[in-house]
Amino acid sequence: MSGMIIQREFQLSPVADPYSALIALVRPILYGLVYSLKRDVTEEFGGVENIKLKMLPRTHRQGDGDVGICFEYAVHDAIRNKNPLIIERVHDALARHCNVPGYDIESILFGAEKNGALQLIDTAHNTLTDDSRILTGGRHQPPKLKSYLKELSDAFRQRKVRENLPSSISGLWKADLFLGYTDSDRWVGTTVKINPSRLEGAHGLRVGIVPAHYGASDKIFKDDAKNLVVCPMPYDGSFMQYFYGAWGIVMQLMHSDMNMPAEVALYDPLDRQVALQLTQRRDFSVLQVIEALAPLAQPYLLQKSEAQADVQEEQANTQTDSIISPIPALITDL
Repeated sequence: MSGMIIQREFQLSPVADPYSALIALVRPILYGLVYSLKRDVTEEFGGVENIKLKMLPRTHRQGDGDVGICFEYAVHDAIRNKNPLIIERVHDALARHCNVPGYDIESILFGAEKNGALQLIDTAHNTLTDDSRILTGGRHQPPKLKSYLKELSDAFRQRKVRENLPSSISGLWKADLFLGYTDSDRWVGTTVKINPSRLEGAHGLRVGIVPAHYGASDKIFKDDAKNLVVCPMPYDGSFMQYFYGAWGIVMQLMHSDMNMPAEVALYDPLDRQVALQLTQRRDFSVLQVIEALAPLAQPYLLQKSEAQADVQEEQANTQTDSIISPIPALITDL
């Protein structure tokens, strides 16, 4: 027999107040907009870090994909910051529906098609280890993810590279996020779509994150046709309501050149209070503003509890808790 400490976390603040929830989602929306700028535009300013907030409306070309990019950044940021609006359901999708072992949930933003992709891939290199495995759902040895990052990035633009990828991950270049647990070092390819009808499966992808159909069930389910575990983001009083609220505030500010919009354009007092935090900082860089707003977003405090558990050493690779799974002694991809 050997002792094992089982940790559980309990959210002290399960629901964000509306103000801090909007601030928390305005930040990744700004990040998505500034990092979607063309590289030649950012180079004119000496790098993305030098683009002031007031210059964002003047340098950004509005496109149909803007809201999708910002939704992707918002989901990624919410998972990393343990946002209670979605963190439990994402954990449920990974642990219960994809059998990913682990406890310390993490999100890696991949999105190879976006400007700044090299920086994002560097971030993935810093998070992943040489033993990081990508779970594809097959009964084979899970591939080591870090060794394929460069090929997955190149595969977005080069068909020949795609054709040379192992069949089990031949569609992993379509991933927007890698979700998993840092303690078990196991990850799954994840696609994020603001339009549920555009959700597509591919070899190597396991999870699809989309908005729930308004008024319909937001239950996590398996789409057998796409071979994806679909994790819808809920609406009323939850993630999608705040995301679209934050999106509307930022779009009105973009239209008004980062000055306070007319009351008819932004008439809700709470929305105007959030907008004021941006208009007052319009002479600072976008990245500085994102950082400055961090203390105003709700700190999603978690309280840890520990319990002693005795387990048989030969059974240490068996899942013993729905929240925490010991790292398997043998690498298997269930």
